[in-house]
Amino acid sequence: MAAPSPVPTAGDSFPVLQASPAAANDATLVESPQQLNAPPGQPNTDQTSYFVSPGTETPADSPTKAASGSRSSADLLRRLSLVDGDRPATPYLDPQVEYPALKLTGRILSATFCIPHTLGFTSGRDWVYLSVYLGQFCTNAIQDIRPRRGTSALFDSFTHLSETGTVWDHTLIGWTGEIKPSDEIPSRPQSPVEGSSSSKNSLNKTVPVPLNNLSAPIPVDGSIRPSAPQPHGEGIRVSKADRECLEKQLRRDKSGRIVPVWLMDRSEDGQDDVVLKDQGRWRRYAEHEIYTLFHYKQHEPTDGRAERRWWTDYCQMNQMFADRILEIYKPGDIVWVHDYHLLLLPSILRQRLPHIYLGFFLHVPFPSSEFLRCLSRRKEILTGVLGANMIGFQTFSYSRHFSSCCTRILGFDAVSAGVDAYGAHIAVDVFPIGIDAAACAKLAYGNRVIEDKIQRIRAQYAGQKIIVGRDRLDTVRGVAQKLQAFEKFLERHPEWRGKVVLIQVTSPTSIEEEKEDGGHKMANKISNLVAKINGLYGGLEYTPVFHFPQYLSQDEYFALLRVADVGLITSVRDGMNTTSLEYVVCQRDNHGPLILSEFSGTAGSLTSAMHINPWDLIGVAEAIHQALTMPAEEKANQQRMSYRHVTTNTVQLWQKTYLTRLLANLASFNQSFSTPPLDRALLLTRYRLAKKRLFMFDYDGTLTPIVKDPQAAIPTDRVIRTIKTLAQDKRNAVWIISGRDQAFLDEWMGHISELGLSAEHGSFIRHPETDEWENLTEKVDMGWQKEVIEIFQHYTEKTQGSFIERKRIALTWHYRRSDPEYGAFQARECKKHLENTVGKKWDVEVMSGKANLEVRPTFVNKGEIAKRLVASYGVGKGEPPEFILCSGDDNTDEGNDLGVFRTCITIANVLLLDMFRTLRATKLPQENVFSVTVGASSKQTLASWHLLEPADVIAAVALLNGNVSNSTVDATIAAGY
Repeated sequence: MAAPSPVPTAGDSFPVLQASPAAANDATLVESPQQLNAPPGQPNTDQTSYFVSPGTETPADSPTKAASGSRSSADLLRRLSLVDGDRPATPYLDPQVEYPALKLTGRILSATFCIPHTLGFTSGRDWVYLSVYLGQFCTNAIQDIRPRRGTSALFDSFTHLSETGTVWDHTLIGWTGEIKPSDEIPSRPQSPVEGSSSSKNSLNKTVPVPLNNLSAPIPVDGSIRPSAPQPHGEGIRVSKADRECLEKQLRRDKSGRIVPVWLMDRSEDGQDDVVLKDQGRWRRYAEHEIYTLFHYKQHEPTDGRAERRWWTDYCQMNQMFADRILEIYKPGDIVWVHDYHLLLLPSILRQRLPHIYLGFFLHVPFPSSEFLRCLSRRKEILTGVLGANMIGFQTFSYSRHFSSCCTRILGFDAVSAGVDAYGAHIAVDVFPIGIDAAACAKLAYGNRVIEDKIQRIRAQYAGQKIIVGRDRLDTVRGVAQKLQAFEKFLERHPEWRGKVVLIQVTSPTSIEEEKEDGGHKMANKISNLVAKINGLYGGLEYTPVFHFPQYLSQDEYFALLRVADVGLITSVRDGMNTTSLEYVVCQRDNHGPLILSEFSGTAGSLTSAMHINPWDLIGVAEAIHQALTMPAEEKANQQRMSYRHVTTNTVQLWQKTYLTRLLANLASFNQSFSTPPLDRALLLTRYRLAKKRLFMFDYDGTLTPIVKDPQAAIPTDRVIRTIKTLAQDKRNAVWIISGRDQAFLDEWMGHISELGLSAEHGSFIRHPETDEWENLTEKVDMGWQKEVIEIFQHYTEKTQGSFIERKRIALTWHYRRSDPEYGAFQARECKKHLENTVGKKWDVEVMSGKANLEVRPTFVNKGEIAKRLVASYGVGKGEPPEFILCSGDDNTDEGNDLGVFRTCITIANVLLLDMFRTLRATKLPQENVFSVTVGASSKQTLASWHLLEPADVIAAVALLNGNVSNSTVDATIAAGY
């Protein structure tokens, strides 16, 4: 077959992208003869962009008109994107000029789990890129760096960021992957040399394809004996010189600068030689626990020992990524973290660099809160991601699930557009990823080898319609459902027997858990289904299903997509299925319908495809029949819409859109207000240096967790022992300043005689070593309470699970037992009602607390108590303490933090002015005040630090008490957190 013309004729429905028979890995767009011979002065299109400056062209009315006069494949895609007048966004301006306040360096550091290469290793030999092929196999003597399969769209985006035409300086940080001896790595299957004996081993009926679970996952040459595997315990020893050699090679990688992460035991860090053992351990938690649960699969319960080991490795891996990034990071860099292997990395980086510019993108689905609750480390995973400034997802449903999880599991205020946590706003947005459509079209068209394969496949299946499926051998890909639906199709439509075939290619999985399917259950199930269908509906002259459990060469893959009459994708849960996008590009001429699972992340983007529920076998069967009988005009219309979407919403546009919105969010929200986690090493150092110390703790949400029933918030034995030990130190003054009433505090904390207590937010106070309570509000008119009770009662009847708590001074309406979203809505309505009625008649204030509303006199607040304590504590009257730790969890405590901070600074300055030369030591430096907010915060907090939950508060106090081992203290100081 002759190569297609670079310019479509008048009768063509779709334009043709010119492609050259270039090497498989070369993604550079090739100029057409028209462009090469263009007259001087003719505008030239930037090869790294589909678009030109706005206002230079009038959009065409149809794809055919748009294609006429195109000068290259990139120019053609650009013209297609302007059809119907929908112009693409203008290219970037220089972000350093656009956002001068951010002080950007122009550098992007992208962190992804693996580098885009697999590595083979032989000690003392140079690392060399794979470049020479012998038939289907390559020589193993010299080739060590080979292309990695999977995530091609992501790697394409990295390549684009690294091109000289962009405004960014890009560096990729990733794990080396499992390094194996060079002679143990299977070679990438390639198109056989024309005329060789191996050229017949293609999608050809003359070569039998095994259908059982023993089928080789990749083509195997029987003349080559496999090498003996290394004993598992020995590992691979890599010297420092070999590591430096690889790093030097990857810095000059053609796809852009790459910095490898060497994952190893901490004990080997810094040594010249490292031994890489059990390299798969770094994948296990992510791929056994996170990946499976994110795809709505759940394991049977275990004793948890293995999961704890895997979690330790997962944390260590994220720490080593952070270490590697910090080695090359400069202030003003943008760090972009990718996918579920690195969910803890944003938080780790945020702890070390509070003002870092950090984005995160998840390439897989995100589950609903009901499912995420099943993950034992759910809080750590969520808080890890919330270290980013912006979090991106493939679809709106995934972003909505994430926001819901932040509300229902962590208690943060969240909407679909973002999450407010620890005083910072984390943007949440949707960015459907695309493919490099121009490169895909170039590879699929104009290659003589591909054209010959298409001719042979059509000859082999002459007179039959071809349905194509290509999936990994994962349970979430829905291959079994596809085969069952095809069986149902042949059963319900016997007229198609002998006239249609299903070609299913299943490549080996890359997921650790799926690889460890010891019984080959999935492979056996697929093989049995194929055998059943062929046995029921096949014969000597007709085979309904051809199953290829192997990798295909690139030429075979594109030939198969081009020759297909129907594309069938039945994923039961998927992030972004790029096969569907590549199918659309390859169906430019054939117009074969695409049947796409509604559970695929691509379904929301390819709205013109035929969406199906893979669990509805009859529905899928009828969709196959509809696709095979669809009129040509309808197929062309569907293809036109899908083709335009794929060629416009490319991977280049995806990364550009993400970075543009990230910068807009960074510029819109003052990131300097983000609250870093408490630096425990600094806390311990300042505590040991001080001789006079003041501690002020809130109760609910600070010393004890928030519970649905306030009376059930009983302090544990550990809390009581820790606070008692702290208060027994004569250098410490310890106070609990709570909204609780006197009776509750007396019952649970009153037996600690050294402890000071303040009830109802400062209305009552009990000094240490006394049993008497002092009433600070005994002369206040309480007539406002009757009106407040009536309003609270109205909202209690409307809000299931809410209730009223009446104290001596304050009235509180709780909605902890209610649905969090509905309860918060009713609280906002109730607060408006109170402010517009009682608030205008009485000298009271309405305070929003942790799942409650409280009304109290305006002069009653924790800040007044804090001022009194700071002013009265010390050897001399008014002399401030040398160390203050103030910890609270809600808005009432924010006032406390502000009061403590301002009071301490004011007193210190007064002392400095009055006794500047003789009492300099009494000045209270700002670094000696530790104001700590605990748990969720929906505001720009005034606290200097944050802790996640009450257990962290008790752990920090225990550290000060010395109730931990010396090794733990030393490790805390050494680590700095």
